[in-house]
Amino acid sequence: MLTLGLYNTYDKVKVVEAHYRGIARGAPIAYAYGFNLALVGFPYDFSQQELVAFVKDNTTIGGSGLYLQKLYDEKRLYVMDVPEKGFPAQFGALVATTSKPEKKKKASAEEIADMMVKNKPLFILIGLGRKGLPKEYFEMAHYHLDITDGKGISLETCTAIGAIAARLYTLAEQKKKVVKK
Repeated sequence: MLTLGLYNTYDKVKVVEAHYRGIARGAPIAYAYGFNLALVGFPYDFSQQELVAFVKDNTTIGGSGLYLQKLYDEKRLYVMDVPEKGFPAQFGALVATTSKPEKKKKASAEEIADMMVKNKPLFILIGLGRKGLPKEYFEMAHYHLDITDGKGISLETCTAIGAIAARLYTLAEQKKKVVKK
């Protein structure tokens, strides 16, 4: 299982526009590149189906929620509270995205793509908002990924979502072609 996780660092109590806009932007990226989508710590107190309807009613981004609906219909959408002791094992190895990876946990995009080709379950977690991921997730993570390949460039959240998914997918597809030869 390959999952793109969006971790809410915006308001934890009330729904703000940044929440549903971030979800609407992430859904087509996840869908296009074959990722599941996990929403972590969003302040929605309704079912997944109601969440999909809410996003569709409140934005035109992502085909007005078309891809979020497709992810939901294909059972590739997960909504969860902030886990206190780690993410469910079904998601696989946690990959924290950051422009400042710890040396001992640093994994390149090439290494992550190798794992993808080997069908290793990965949970690639992105902080939605300027605060980024909380420190405990970096400690919990198996790997730290700087999608700019060691350049340490901090990307805007939605730019990062697209860059991470596209780069990893492209590298994995190239590696699959080499393996087939």
